[in-house]
Amino acid sequence: MYVILTSKPRQYRTEAGNDITVLEAWNYYLCGRLRACFQIGELHKETRVRVIEEDESGVINVVPSKFLERFDSYEAARRELDQLCSYGGLDARLEPASATSHIKQA
Repeated sequence: MYVILTSKPRQYRTEAGNDITVLEAWNYYLCGRLRACFQIGELHKETRVRVIEEDESGVINVVPSKFLERFDSYEAARRELDQLCSYGGLDARLEPASATSHIKQA
């Protein structure tokens, strides 16, 4: 099974645990502005992911992986990301990002 983890600049970042292998990461730009970072990960078994608020509170939520959308293959997860960039005539694009980096900029 495969999952997509999402982080949003200045809002929150999602961290995969030991039971998710991050295969690749993509920065999502909309109208020239970085809006999100998506990581495609292979889910080895049920686990929990950390969602860390990027405001001054720094609240950490631990979310069971059963609440994440799942994909039967890497290709299916990748198609889901590609659909983001094909919505209408919007200026949207995905660019490769470091699989281990988290968004901290605007």
